Amino acid sequence: MAVRDVLFWLSTCFLLLNSATSLQCWRNTTCSGPTDTAFPGPWEANIFAPASRTVSPASILSKSGEFISKFPGISQLSGNGSELVFDFGIEVGGLVTLRYSTTGQGSIGLAFAESKNWIGEWSDSSNGGFKGPDGAIYSAFNNSGTYSYTMPDLRLRGGFRYLTLFLITNGTTTVDIKDIKLEISFQPTWSNLKAYQGYFHCSDELLNRIWYSGAYTLQTNAVPVNTGRQVPFVAKGWANNGTLGPGDSIMVDGAKRDRAVWPGDMGIAVPSTFVSIGDLGSVKNALQVMYNYQNPTTGAFPEAGPPLLQLGSDTYHMWTMIGTYNYILYSNDTVFLQENWGKYLLAMKFIYGKVGSSGLLNVTGLRDWARWQTGFNGSEPNMILYRTLLTGADLSIWAGDLSNLSVTWQTRAESLKTAINQYCWDPSYGAFKDNATATTLHPQDANSMSILFDVVDTSAKAENISSNLLKNWTPIGAVTPELPGNISPFISSFEIQAHFAIGQTARALDLIRRSWGWYINNLLGSESTVIEGYLENGTFGYRSSRGYAFDASYVSMSHGWGSGPTSALTEFIVGLSVTSPAGGSWKLAPQFGDLRSAEAGFMTSLGKFQASWNLRHDGYSLSYNVPRGTTGEIVLHCQSVGKFPRITIDGRPVSREANPQLEGPVILLNGVGGSHTIVVR
Repeated sequence: MAVRDVLFWLSTCFLLLNSATSLQCWRNTTCSGPTDTAFPGPWEANIFAPASRTVSPASILSKSGEFISKFPGISQLSGNGSELVFDFGIEVGGLVTLRYSTTGQGSIGLAFAESKNWIGEWSDSSNGGFKGPDGAIYSAFNNSGTYSYTMPDLRLRGGFRYLTLFLITNGTTTVDIKDIKLEISFQPTWSNLKAYQGYFHCSDELLNRIWYSGAYTLQTNAVPVNTGRQVPFVAKGWANNGTLGPGDSIMVDGAKRDRAVWPGDMGIAVPSTFVSIGDLGSVKNALQVMYNYQNPTTGAFPEAGPPLLQLGSDTYHMWTMIGTYNYILYSNDTVFLQENWGKYLLAMKFIYGKVGSSGLLNVTGLRDWARWQTGFNGSEPNMILYRTLLTGADLSIWAGDLSNLSVTWQTRAESLKTAINQYCWDPSYGAFKDNATATTLHPQDANSMSILFDVVDTSAKAENISSNLLKNWTPIGAVTPELPGNISPFISSFEIQAHFAIGQTARALDLIRRSWGWYINNLLGSESTVIEGYLENGTFGYRSSRGYAFDASYVSMSHGWGSGPTSALTEFIVGLSVTSPAGGSWKLAPQFGDLRSAEAGFMTSLGKFQASWNLRHDGYSLSYNVPRGTTGEIVLHCQSVGKFPRITIDGRPVSREANPQLEGPVILLNGVGGSHTIVVR
């Protein structure tokens, strides 16, 4: 009996030791993230995140980028200037440890690049100083022997795919690389980087890869709060030791740079985070730091979080407010809402105080996402204000307001909508102008938002805008007229949702495949994430003439503001979205396009939400499984426009309780929680 007890305790200790080892997060960070995927299935093969926080390169390349061998393989540097490139195969980030042996003295240089364009002895640019590439860091050795080198924390490299190792020596020294390990720093509170809380899968593998590239991008943008880019910017090299905000993990704009909270980026990144990885903790910390640094007198939010703390943006001020709505919608975190409600009210007073006698917002905080023209009665900030007012109206109800703020803000939104359509609409062109002047610029951002946010006052206008947006298209994406020559996945994320919103499914899918498909298949990119932007000529020189000093290597290859297809494919193709906090109410409105099947799911505090559809020879089937006690609206496409189809729910004809209503090409039904299957013939 005693022997059995000893064996039991030994086996228990062994299991606990293994568990502790496998549950390691970043450094001393507490593991608070999920430990396993919420929706296991074959779609997990599309997850780009590695299975371990410690990874090695996938292959060895020559200095010109040609494949030599898989890693590990013979990796020898011989003589001054010799170099090898180690390809991790995907975007990664963190701290590298080298083990090597050497026959003499010298030093090994380490240089990093997100794109194969920038491999070599100089890291691509990230430090913000625009004084050339970031350079390299070095491991020096004085004698022959075996060495181990780990990058200092200060030099953490937040985003890269390629590591170039090169030898500096005065003699005939030879170095043999024994091992390379990278400790991944992003998603610091997760012990299992594959533990996604949402999923998507459809009959088009390209769309599946694009969805998961957005999800993985968002993982690389969830970073430890003490690894922000240093401000003031360093004169040479790079430094990622800035304090970003509260908590252990926080959402930033990009893996490599800027490594700061940017609320405008979160307008796309937060919905995509919710439906994919489900990391709302990083979202909460990013929003909280904006409230922490709000101007207590004026109510203005900073444009970016610390240590950058850039000021003077009316649009990013409003994106913090919209981000608050999105976070509460997904989380139902009423404690966060109550703690910050007074500051939110001050923020609303600040921005609505800029509405002039015309009924339009007069923009004085000029900074924005990179568009050239800002200020005055710009149509884009007015679209954003409309969305801010409507989401604020909902927030006031969720906050328990008793002063009728919901009605007040809804009334102001309707007045603003009237003014926008009166002063900014161009009837001769069929789209909104850039502002309330005689300008001939019809921007991608404002027109996409006008449909998505429902600012257009007729369906005919929405159709005209959707058609006119096609004039900006190239084979590799939509050029944005407000930043000529550039393709912005951020603004195109709004455009694809605009097309989806009015049922132009084919257009939305076409643009996703053109733009995001081009990048995910680009051998010079990360092949795993979404890019910040690029030029219409297919090079990576985004914003070269607009703030980036013609340094194409500065562009981020892993930027969450471009992850729009991730949320769009879930919310429009599968059609599953939440419409009240944590999904107490929801909507299911699938769109088929040229697909044969699609499914998706995500988690809230109420439980799992999952839906799928399949086309049949005589119609289609739609299944969903959502928490009991919730209610929803189901939108079903008719087989023939205006003709009521045959509908069964769980094998029985649709009941009166479902209250089916025929509205043009669709049927509206009342949905209830639980697991159900609908067949439409």
